[in-house]
Amino acid sequence: MRILRMAAAAAVVLAGVGGAQAADWSKVRIGTEGAYPPFNSLTADGQLVGFDIDIANALCEEMKVECEFVTQDWDGMIPALQAGKFDAVIASMSITEERKQKVDFTNKYYNTPPAIGVSKDSKLAGVTKDDLKGILLGAQSSTTHSNYAEAHFPDAELKLYPTADEYKLDLENGRIDAVIEDVVVLSDWLATENGACCKVLSTLKSDPVINGEGAGIAIRKGEDELKEMFNKAIAAIRENGKYAEINAKYFTFDVYGD
Repeated sequence: MRILRMAAAAAVVLAGVGGAQAADWSKVRIGTEGAYPPFNSLTADGQLVGFDIDIANALCEEMKVECEFVTQDWDGMIPALQAGKFDAVIASMSITEERKQKVDFTNKYYNTPPAIGVSKDSKLAGVTKDDLKGILLGAQSSTTHSNYAEAHFPDAELKLYPTADEYKLDLENGRIDAVIEDVVVLSDWLATENGACCKVLSTLKSDPVINGEGAGIAIRKGEDELKEMFNKAIAAIRENGKYAEINAKYFTFDVYGD
C-alpha cells in the first residue's frame, strides 16, 4: 500500500514537472526598446507606439493571444530574453549569424538598408572608405550599424551611443561629422524640427553577413512552437492586408523589402 502511494505521488510530481515545461501561449510578453522611432518609441505619457508595436499587436491578434510589452535597454535585450524577462523581442532586431548563436529568429517582418546622415552643410561628397577616412562617425552600440562601420569604414573614428537620440543630438550640434543608421529611422528624424539640420548623404549597400536578411522576432532557443506561431501570423497579416494597413500608416513604400 505504501509503495503504491509513493508511486502515485511520484506520478503526480512527474505530471507537474511536465505541465511546468509545457508553455502556455495564451499570453506573450514582448520586449522592445521604446527609443527607436518610427519603429518603437514612448510617448510623453509613457505609451509605446510605432511600427514594431502595431505589428506586434497585429500578430498577437492573429495568434489569438494577449500581448504584454516590456521595455528594455537595447544593450541588454538578448540577455533579458534568455533570462526569461520576456518571451520574444520585437524591436527591429536584424537577423544575423552572430545573434543566431544566442537566440532563434522568425522570418523577417521588414528589411530596409543602412544609410549615412550628415549636416546639411557637410563637405562630405560620398560614402566610400576613403570619403569617410578620419571623420567622427556616430552609431548606436551593439547594432548592425556599428558593426558595419567597423567593417567598412575602419579609418573613420567610430563613436558609440546607447540610444539613437544621443547621436542625433551630437550630429545636430556639430559634435560629430556623420551617423550611420537605418535609412527609415534617419528619414523619420529628418522630417522633424530637430532633424531639419541634416540630410541623408546616401544609402549603403547592405552587407548580408552583417545586416542579415532583415528584422525578425527573436525567440529563446528551443521555443519552436512560439516561433512557428509567429511565422504563421506574419504570413497571415501579409496576406490579409493588415500588414499593408500598418505599413501605410508609417511609410510610402513597402518596408517589407525584397
